[in-house]
Amino acid sequence: MNILLIGNGGRENALAWKIFNSPSFRNNNGKLYNTTGNPGINQFAEPVEIKEYDLKSLITFALKAKIDFTVVGPEIPLSKGIVNKFEREGLKIFGPAREAALIESSKSFAKNLMLQANIPTARFKTFSKNNIKEAEQHLKRIDYPAVIKADGLAAGKGVVIAKDFKVAWETVNDFCFNGRCGDSGINFIIEDFMEGEEVSVFVITDGEDYKVLPYSQDYKKIYDGDMGKNTGGMGSIAPLKKFMNIVLEEKIKSRIIEPVLKALMQMNRKFKGCLYCGLMIVNNEPFVVEFNCRFGDPETQAVLPLIESDFLELLLASSENQIKNYNLEINNDYACCVVMASGGYPDNYDREKEITGFENINRYSLVFHSGTRVSEGKILSYGGRVLSVVGISQTSLIEAVKNAYESISKISFAGKYFRKDIGYRQFISNSKEELAN
Repeated sequence: MNILLIGNGGRENALAWKIFNSPSFRNNNGKLYNTTGNPGINQFAEPVEIKEYDLKSLITFALKAKIDFTVVGPEIPLSKGIVNKFEREGLKIFGPAREAALIESSKSFAKNLMLQANIPTARFKTFSKNNIKEAEQHLKRIDYPAVIKADGLAAGKGVVIAKDFKVAWETVNDFCFNGRCGDSGINFIIEDFMEGEEVSVFVITDGEDYKVLPYSQDYKKIYDGDMGKNTGGMGSIAPLKKFMNIVLEEKIKSRIIEPVLKALMQMNRKFKGCLYCGLMIVNNEPFVVEFNCRFGDPETQAVLPLIESDFLELLLASSENQIKNYNLEINNDYACCVVMASGGYPDNYDREKEITGFENINRYSLVFHSGTRVSEGKILSYGGRVLSVVGISQTSLIEAVKNAYESISKISFAGKYFRKDIGYRQFISNSKEELAN
């Protein structure tokens, strides 16, 4: 079985690890390829020097290498229609078609879909560069804080929580005139700010039936205590125990997952793949913050170690419309993922710093590479988010957290930065400082 994995970040390193260790992969003489690779992914896959957005070259390679199944990690190739183009060539692939991937690539589409399907979300209004004066008047009338979102894909830079009119108006101008998000910011959304507990939900679906993976929680802000700028994600934990319950889980399924899949189906936008539901739980009621059309990063790194059943078969079941026949098995472990970032991230950050100490991490941890490369036999930092260190425990989340931070203490590179409080929202009596000690 020949498999192509598209994307080369920390999420894809976790996907490569999980696919490689799937019994169905091993039992079928599996060979895994990956677009460009990285030092972590290369332990499991052969790198192919093709960019993830070069769809023509990817199709040519898939046909030549007789790829049996392709797994897409990032959103850009999905938004460009990679699934449509692969399927036209008779190539099996995991992920939504372009028409369904619009649920991530256009926030205004997603918000209007939720409005039509009566899916709970924050109140919002859409604007564009062409009616910016109307946006200005709206910003003068609303309560703060408020959320400003670029309509299109913006690599984590398209969401700003504005504390007052001044910040909101500067953000809108940055979107429309200063190129902060490129063309993605020409259209934008202004919505109410919601305060509560964030939950990330991975739904593996064939468009009709679905399986929900363990609920996780992402920590997006750069500084401890959820302060500072938004990032691509500084850490995550799974599963959630503190506030999740059967009643809330049923609300998520009946009010969000099932209505959105049905609405997309009725619009001839059948969604197959991983539907990411970013939720805010307010007074035990779930509201949608955003939908994504793929696995989230860094939640994937915390969720995948909890899956006991054959992961590759799960992905294949989505592609082959067989989700109803797949038996999802989850173990009783806990996982905490802490992102090690380059100094200066999420703004201008350091590069090319040698990373050492991998051999010293504890046996209860995994390390996934996000932004690294090899030069002259040395592993160097290359991206803003460099490594995802995942601590695992069979007994408690607090132990998983401590395992992650113990391993982080063994890994060194100049300017390394990480939050010291990942997981703190799941604990009542433990201080943030205790978690990192």
